[in-house]
Amino acid sequence: MTTYWCPVPDDPDRVFPLTRPQAPNAAPVADRAMPRAAVPEPVRSRLAHPPAEFAGLSLGRPRIMGIVNVTPDSFSDGGDAFATADAIARGRALRAAGADILDVGGESTRPGADPVPVAEELRRVVPVVGALAAEGALVSIDTRRAEVMAAAIAAGARMINDVTALSGDPASPRAAADSGLPLVLMHMLGQPRTMQRAPSYACAPLDIYDYLENRLAGCERMGIPRARICVDPGIGFGKTVVHNLQCLRWIGLYHSLGCPVMLGASRKSFIGRLTGETRAKAREPGSLAAALWAVRSGVHLLRVHDVAETVQAVAVYRSIAAGEPA
Repeated sequence: MTTYWCPVPDDPDRVFPLTRPQAPNAAPVADRAMPRAAVPEPVRSRLAHPPAEFAGLSLGRPRIMGIVNVTPDSFSDGGDAFATADAIARGRALRAAGADILDVGGESTRPGADPVPVAEELRRVVPVVGALAAEGALVSIDTRRAEVMAAAIAAGARMINDVTALSGDPASPRAAADSGLPLVLMHMLGQPRTMQRAPSYACAPLDIYDYLENRLAGCERMGIPRARICVDPGIGFGKTVVHNLQCLRWIGLYHSLGCPVMLGASRKSFIGRLTGETRAKAREPGSLAAALWAVRSGVHLLRVHDVAETVQAVAVYRSIAAGEPA
């Protein structure tokens, strides 16, 4: 039986051993916490020496990725910044509010979304990436397509964020490898159009761990070292409310992969289902709760819509935890 390892929040020298449950869709079975020194290699070394930097940013504190959706149909803010000038203005505002990274995307991946033609995706994102990069912003291109990756990189993008973990386009692994840029690999079950139709797992957190480990191994075979990769469990992408909660509860598990970990839970529908809030833009409190749980669990990057609010919440949380301004 395979054992997985999850650091204890607030006590990284101790870990929970996790094993698979007998019933499908159930949470991992957690045994009593044990010293990290008892964990087998290579996981022990990965946990003992967490990533110190990513994309040129120190990971001494959580980093904030601000969302710039150049789309008419994203689940939360579709249409708010669809015009090029509006998207550039949103990026500037998020950067001024404290975003360390601006994630520019031109294709909605909300549940039920249809694919966007490549030419249209390029038309949406390239001028926005170029304008923000020219002002010195660290811009990430949120795409699954090699052609869009290449055009955005030529325009100044310095990071790739792929919701398909480089599986959505046969050319994307080589494009990512040749770019030399840092990238985010996210888990998604199926495709946006169908991913929320009765998603099922043997054990969501552990199945996602295995998937990401497999994608990391594939990247390494392409010459992309783990030091260039961040992983994201993909909250809301082919997951029920319970699956999402299980992944959040055990999000520290993904530190065992030896990469930075990112969380994208901002305004997601599971918050609405837990609280009854149907308006995506009114889910900021729930988004902050998820973000602070992630910070407590050692997550390195937070992908959010509400940057100023997240920056403030994280600063106060970290100061309380340290007993002094952080």
